[in-house]
Amino acid sequence: MQAKKHTFNYYGNCVGWPKSEVDYLIEMVDMAASITRATFLKHVDLEELRDMEKQMGYDTLPWERGGLRMKDDWAVSYHRSKLKGKTVYYFKHSGIEYVFTE
Repeated sequence: MQAKKHTFNYYGNCVGWPKSEVDYLIEMVDMAASITRATFLKHVDLEELRDMEKQMGYDTLPWERGGLRMKDDWAVSYHRSKLKGKTVYYFKHSGIEYVFTE
């Protein structure tokens, strides 16, 4: 029997981050390691991510043609880090960190 996979859910982004916790956000970004999109996808809730991609204006379905898909956007990066001592995953889009936590 396989071990249960951890699913990280969307927590928030840096724009709406509580001012009292900005130091934790800065530390998270400073400690971050770059990861591939494939690694990111292994850990986050895919339905939540797909909804976010759609809200950001990306094409999300394989048969949609002509539009940009997030996976092909060179300006999006993926990261693993720690927030308050716990592992988090996040992607950076247009200078905004979108954080996923357990």
